[in-house]
Amino acid sequence: MSLSSLLICPDAQAVQVLTKILRELDIQVEYCADLALVNQRISAQQFDAVILDCQDQAKAVAGILEIRRLPAARKTLIIGLVDGREQVRDIFTSGANFVIYKPVSAMRAESSLRAARGLMKREQRTKLRIALHAPASIAYAGVESASATVLDLSESGLSLQSQRRLPPQCKVYFQFSLPGDRSAIRLSGDVVWQDASGRVGIRFVDVPQTSRRALQEWIKTSLDTQAEADEKAARAAHASEIPSRTGGLGLSAVSSNRRVQSRLACRLSADVYRVGEGVSNRCTLSDISAGGCYVEMSSPFTSGTVVEIIVRTTEMKLRVRGTAQTVHPGYGMGVRFSLSTAREQDQVRLLVACQSAEAANV
Repeated sequence: MSLSSLLICPDAQAVQVLTKILRELDIQVEYCADLALVNQRISAQQFDAVILDCQDQAKAVAGILEIRRLPAARKTLIIGLVDGREQVRDIFTSGANFVIYKPVSAMRAESSLRAARGLMKREQRTKLRIALHAPASIAYAGVESASATVLDLSESGLSLQSQRRLPPQCKVYFQFSLPGDRSAIRLSGDVVWQDASGRVGIRFVDVPQTSRRALQEWIKTSLDTQAEADEKAARAAHASEIPSRTGGLGLSAVSSNRRVQSRLACRLSADVYRVGEGVSNRCTLSDISAGGCYVEMSSPFTSGTVVEIIVRTTEMKLRVRGTAQTVHPGYGMGVRFSLSTAREQDQVRLLVACQSAEAANV
């Protein structure tokens, strides 16, 4: 699936630089000269990213807030073009994901947009479905009840195995139960594809609030369970590496193994707090992933301590909560993130993507 972007910027030179880089990154770019028309464009076509000039800060903040209210832009990456650091806080607060400083240079813009592309690709992958095997009852035009099996599921659709071929582009009504939950899920959707083996792809159309809530909770629980399993495996591997770390600096092998475990080796200055206390502790993040990080500090907190970490880079500021896991006195601690909102998840993924892009450019 190709990526697309909408560029709103009156600076012809910046438009030229950004357009060239976006096309080199295989991101389609459309230009909109009038901020007042942006909502109309986004409502008519979904974009993976919106790049907005913030020279008029008041209009930019209002524009970002309006974009964020659009259902079609709920997951859209918003990039602000800013003149200086004094603008950054308001731009982030209004709903932007990160910023590019002006004047727009090819080198800085390429690094930032490459990171943005990685985040957009990750967002596409979040639409992948969770496998399951759940009996279902379906109904559609001319058929009141037929048996089927739900094979995978996401918040926006599912695929099923049907004994009968369904009419093309028909509306299908479902009833099924999720594993571990006795309550019935009732919803409807449109057929978007089917193959000769009886597999059918469905895009949800009407989902009652109770069913939507149950779907979201089950999907979140399933993803959290998988993430915890991955984190436990990573911590077990990490614990076995401790002797090589305490024997000296010896960080290269550890960092290499962490990359295999989807952890990115880095050197990020940060502040860490115990939640509920105002005392800042300077620290360094030596690796980071979408699920957690390793905090290097001489006096790490005890296992189970809930912490808040603040990281500032030239492109963004990240504030995230987590829980101390494995603790190594005199050296540091592993922290598992507690990401309660989609925005927090996006910000962490963006930081990882930015660090990955910087590492690639070294």
